Amino acid sequence: MAFNFDEGIDRRHSDSVKWNKYGNDVLPMWVADMDFRSPPCILDAIHKRVEHGVFGYGDRPHELIDVVVERMASRYQWQIKPEWIVILPGIVAGLNLTVRAFTETAETTIAPTPVYPPFKKSSAFAQRSQINAPLRLDKGRWIMDLPSLAPSLTGKEKLLMLCNPQNPGGTVYRREELEQQLAFAQRHDLIVCSDEIHCDLLLEPGVKHIPFATLSADAEQRSITLISPSKTFNIAGLGASVAIIPNPELRKRFNRTRDGIVPNVDVLALTAATAAWRDGEPWLQELLAYLRRNRDRLVSAVNHIEGLKMTSPEATYLGWVDASRLAVDNPTLFFQKAGLGFSPGADFGEAKFVRINFGCTTATLEEAIKRMSAAVNAL
Repeated sequence: MAFNFDEGIDRRHSDSVKWNKYGNDVLPMWVADMDFRSPPCILDAIHKRVEHGVFGYGDRPHELIDVVVERMASRYQWQIKPEWIVILPGIVAGLNLTVRAFTETAETTIAPTPVYPPFKKSSAFAQRSQINAPLRLDKGRWIMDLPSLAPSLTGKEKLLMLCNPQNPGGTVYRREELEQQLAFAQRHDLIVCSDEIHCDLLLEPGVKHIPFATLSADAEQRSITLISPSKTFNIAGLGASVAIIPNPELRKRFNRTRDGIVPNVDVLALTAATAAWRDGEPWLQELLAYLRRNRDRLVSAVNHIEGLKMTSPEATYLGWVDASRLAVDNPTLFFQKAGLGFSPGADFGEAKFVRINFGCTTATLEEAIKRMSAAVNAL
């Protein structure tokens, strides 16, 4: 079945955060939602649920939980139990709950940098200090440099926050790299929160996602794994996510922190998530082929523009572009004036970078490349 990812959908006159941020003269390629219509299986499931016509309080979503259990077993040979699953209205809620559940005010979290901004914000909101492990470029891949943290550690560290696949760098960590992260967590007796929201968006042939919790029984028992269909199937506005917490004591603490603060997920979001993971694979495979072409085109174009550099992301639909050689003080503002709305690298921890969302039509991407090239050549 062919899906039309070239369809141009007007989002400027909708409730889109992405498209409403700028005026009509700026192409928005920042926040991580795609410009593609969600899969027909999701639309059909929502229509059917709407036709039922009653939207009372939802019960624990047993069908979604069964789908998650089956998905973990078939994709990763990870045999999880239904009671390990906590349904959440978003990954960001999971990050914030994890920080508050497993650290005290005087304690410290550890996270990579650059990284998805809520990693930093979740600690700041909870008034926890954070130590950041820098990413270093190693043979075209952004790798977390945990050994460099040794001089900064005080013994107050309680939580290691991982991002795999990595946002914004696009790295998919190999088993040996994950085992190094586990060894670090064991050495310092850390709980590990692994954000794996982009695990289905693998672009590099032959690369496989390995959930951190599957490394060993110890990894499983010290871990909180966060997953969601929201990025993969373009349903972020329907907020439904999952925390997998095998350790009963950790799960109890997590749920206790959540009680009375984080609401249950609404029934339409649960319907969409279930349909996505149960029936969305044909659409996903065509999406990945389209995103690979976009990625390859963007990487080639960026690396032919003097002053810009970009490594090829192994996963996600996000390009992490080094603009440090441009003769500009603020790359984000420079590109915005050229009609390009990119994510500021400063939000992730690197002010001289920008993040480009290439989850868009090829026509949009070509226009962005044209504007980018013209702007830099005019310097």
